[in-house]
Formats: sequence, structure tokens, C-alpha cells
Amino acid sequence: MTEQVTNGAAQAEQGPQFSLQRIYVKDLSFEAPKSPEIFRQEWAPSVALDLNTRQKSLDGDFHEVVLTLSVTVKTGEETAFIAEVQQAGIFLIKGLDAASMSHTLGAFCPNLLFPYAREALDNLVVRGSFPALMLAPVNFDALYAQELQRMQAAGAETAQA
Repeated sequence: MTEQVTNGAAQAEQGPQFSLQRIYVKDLSFEAPKSPEIFRQEWAPSVALDLNTRQKSLDGDFHEVVLTLSVTVKTGEETAFIAEVQQAGIFLIKGLDAASMSHTLGAFCPNLLFPYAREALDNLVVRGSFPALMLAPVNFDALYAQELQRMQAAGAETAQA
């Protein structure tokens, strides 16, 4: 009986592994260039969101993934505020093939980081005395699929040239 448990544990160690080691804010910035005048204007915001991810390998099977959310909010032609958060995580990932690793780093990890980034950004904006942003959820799987299609199309164009 002990032998079966040991063999089962050894097989589990050889299979794919994923664990979140740490979530942290890597960078945070807020600018309200037209304050206090902007507070006296009618609030009719237009929001521009820029979203970016990057990853790098660390020692062994550890990877850092950084999700950057940059928001520029204007009311009319005036910039009300610019806010940015770089939410990062360290993940232990092993036993995945290249395609699964790419998907995990490009979609799954950013999906885990997004609620933390959204909360940090909301908190920052509210502290600047503006209404909370309440960003809608993001489908990172769809964004990842679009990026793969874009890269494949670019590769096909390069091959034809």
C-alpha cells in the first residue's frame, strides 16, 4: 500500500504544475493635470483604456507576468486624469508544452491579475477625488487568440514576400 502512494506522488510531481507565488504592484502612477479646475466642469467623461502584458522567465520554472492598465479620462477636450498600474505576479509553472505555456502566460495569468489591477486603479482614481472607474471584465483568452491570429497573418505575409 505504501508503494502505491509513493508511486502516485511521483506521478503527480511529473505532471503539469501551476501555482501562484506572489501578487504585487510593480508600478503605480496618477496625474490630474487640470485639477482643481476640472472639478468645476460638467462631468462627461470619455475613457481610453490601454492594456498590455509582458512576461519573463525567472530562475527555474518561475515566471513573472506583468499586466499594465493605462487609463486616460477626458471630459470634453480636457484631460481629467491619467492613471496607470502595473500589476505583477510570480507563477510557478512546469510540465506544460510550448503552446500551453504560451497560453498560460499570455491569457490565464493576466486573467488572474486583472481583478487586482482593476481594484488598484479604482482605488487610485477615487483617491484623486474622481468617480470610480469600475472597468468591465476583459476576455484575455479572446485577446490572446487575436494576437495569435495577427502573428500568424504577419508570418504568412513575410513568407509570401
